[in-house]
Amino acid sequence: MEYRISDKLKNLKPSAIREIFKSLTNPEIIAFAAGNPAAESFPIDYIQERCAQILKNEPVKALQYGTTEGYAPLREAVKARLSDYFGIGRDFDETIITSGGQQGIELFCKVMCNEGDVVIAENPSFIGALNAFRSNGAKLVGVDMDDDGMNIEELEKALRANPKAKFIYIIPTFQNPMGITTCLEKRRKIYALAKQYGVMILEDNPYGELRFAGQDVPTIKSMDEDGIVAYSGSYSKVLSSGMRIGFLCCPAAVMSKVVVAKQVEDVHTNMLCQMVCESFVTSDRYLPHLDSIRALYRRKCGLMLDAMDKHFPDYVKYTRPDGGLFLWCTLPDDIELTEFVQRALSEKVAVVPGTAFNCDTEAKSSAFRLNYSTPSDEQIVRGIEILGKILKSYRA
Repeated sequence: MEYRISDKLKNLKPSAIREIFKSLTNPEIIAFAAGNPAAESFPIDYIQERCAQILKNEPVKALQYGTTEGYAPLREAVKARLSDYFGIGRDFDETIITSGGQQGIELFCKVMCNEGDVVIAENPSFIGALNAFRSNGAKLVGVDMDDDGMNIEELEKALRANPKAKFIYIIPTFQNPMGITTCLEKRRKIYALAKQYGVMILEDNPYGELRFAGQDVPTIKSMDEDGIVAYSGSYSKVLSSGMRIGFLCCPAAVMSKVVVAKQVEDVHTNMLCQMVCESFVTSDRYLPHLDSIRALYRRKCGLMLDAMDKHFPDYVKYTRPDGGLFLWCTLPDDIELTEFVQRALSEKVAVVPGTAFNCDTEAKSSAFRLNYSTPSDEQIVRGIEILGKILKSYRA
C-alpha cells in the first residue's frame, strides 16, 4: 500500500550524526564524529552499588509509575543546583525532569509553536534541536555566529523581519557544534532584544558544568526577571548519557502545558535512573566527579589542539574551546567539504560535515566538527595526523 507520511515528517531527514554512528561500530574507525561523553567519565561503581541498594530497599518506588513532573527529591536537587551554581530560579519558575535534554527542547517547541511559526536559532546549531523544531512544523531562521556568539545585528534583523517569531534558541556556553562561548555583553543584548521584540529564549546548557579553562559567564536565564527565558539542562554529559536524565526550567504558565505534553509522550522519566541520579548529585562524590571530568577534557582537548597546531596547515581555522566536547574547523572555500569528509572516512577517520548543523538544509558549509571526548589519546594523535596529511594535500 501507499504510506502517506505526515507533512511534518515526510521531508525530515535523519540526523547525520546518528547515521554516522552506524559506521562507528567498526573498531578501526577513529570517531571524531561522535558526541558521546568519555566512557571513563561514568561513575560505574557508584551506579552499580546504588542500583542494587535501591532495588533491594525501595524496589516498588523504582519500578512503579512516577509523577510526570519528576521524582520530587531530584527536582529539589536540580532546583538547588540551578540556584546555587547558575543563579537560576524565580518565583514564577517551575522545573520538570525530562528524558534527556533533548525531550525538554522538543516539549518546549511543541508547547510554543504552531505549524509555520518561526524559531530563530544560531547557525550552525545542534542538529537534535533543529530536527525537533522541524518535526513540530517550525520554520527555522538562522543567525550566523561570530567568535563570541550570535551576530547581534543579524539577530535584530531576523527579529524585525519575523515579528511573530516564537523564541530564540541558543547554546551560549561551549556551543554545539562550534565550541565557542557567547560573551556576557552579547548575552545581555540577546536578552534585551528578546524582551524588546516580545519573544522567548530557549537557553540550552548541557555543557555548562564542563568548563576547564577561563571564567564562568552568567547564564541568560539568571538575568530573567521578566519570565521570558526557558532553560534546558542535562545529566548526560556529567553522569550518564544512557540514563537519559534532563530537566527544563521555565515560567509556570508555560510549564503547565509542558507537563501535559510530556504525559502524552512518555508519562514520566525512568524512575530508577532518577533515583540513582538524585543520590549521586546530592552526595559528596558529585563535585569531585565534576573536577575529574574537567581535568580529563582539559587534557584531551589540549592533546587534540596541540596535534592540530602541529599537523594542520595554517589555512585551516579552528576554535579553541574553554570547555564542553567540541571544536570547529573551517576550510578555505576551494576545498570541497563533502570530498574531504569522504577522504577522511576512507582513511578511517570520521568527522561531521558542517552542513549537518545548518538551519537551512540546502545551504553549503566549509566547516566540520571534531569531538575530543570519545576517542582515546592514541586515536586523537593518529587521527589528527591523518587529517593533517589530507588537508595539506590540497595545496601540495
